[in-house]
Amino acid sequence: MASRFLRWLSARPQQRWLDVGCGTGPLTEAILQHAAPSTVCGVDPQPEYVSQARVVVTDRRCRFLVGEAESLPEGLESFDVTVSALMLNLLSNPAAGLAEMIRVTRPGGQIASYVWDFARGMQLARYFWDAAIEFDLIAETLDQGRCYPLCHPDRLQELFAGSGLVAVNVQPLELPTVFRNFDDYWVPPETGHGRAPGYIASLAPEHRDRLRERLRHVLPTRTDDSIALTARAWAIVGRRAA
Repeated sequence: MASRFLRWLSARPQQRWLDVGCGTGPLTEAILQHAAPSTVCGVDPQPEYVSQARVVVTDRRCRFLVGEAESLPEGLESFDVTVSALMLNLLSNPAAGLAEMIRVTRPGGQIASYVWDFARGMQLARYFWDAAIEFDLIAETLDQGRCYPLCHPDRLQELFAGSGLVAVNVQPLELPTVFRNFDDYWVPPETGHGRAPGYIASLAPEHRDRLRERLRHVLPTRTDDSIALTARAWAIVGRRAA
C-alpha cells in the first residue's frame, strides 16, 4: 500500500520528507525507493521501533527520531512533504497531530496520509467482526469500523479542510488480498497479535468453533477453495497555504 500511496502523491524528486508515526520504517523505506528524496526523517513515539528502523533502513539520506505526533521534536521544520501511514486514526487528538504536521511543512508543501477503511473496505476484518457480532455484542467494542470513525472519506476531508489546508483531495486505494483457502484466512488471526487474535483467544472453545464455522459459511469461497477479498485505504492530501 505504501508504494501505491506514493505513486498517487506524485511528489517531485529531491524533496525533504517527514514520516510521522514511522514505526519500524516501511513507509520511510518506500519513500527512499520510489520518491527520490533529498532527505527523509522518520519520527515515532516508540523507542524500540525507532531502534529497529535504524537497523533496517541504513540509507544515508535518512534519520530516525523518537517523538510524539502531537508534539514533534524541536528542530523539525520546512519539509516539502509530510506524511503518515495508518496513524492519524490512532491519535487521541488527530487535529493536534495534523496541526503539528502542518507546522513543520513549508508554505506550499504537501501534507498527506492514509488510513484503512475499517468500516467497509477492509473485507478480511469486516467479515470477521460481522460474524463475531452475530454471536457476541461485546465484539462491537473491538470492531475497528466502530472504534475508528476517522477512517471515512468525509471525516478525513473535514479534518484536513478544517485545519486550513487547501486543494484537499481524498481517494480510495485498493489492494487484493487473496487467501489460498479458509485455513490461510483463519490461522493468522487465530495465532497472531492484535484485536482479532486477542478476541479469538478470549473465547471458550465451543464459541471459537462456532465463529470459525460461521466465517467458513459466509466468506466468498471460489471453486478452488481460494478466498478473494480486498483491502481499501483512504488516502488524503492537502497543501499548506503559501
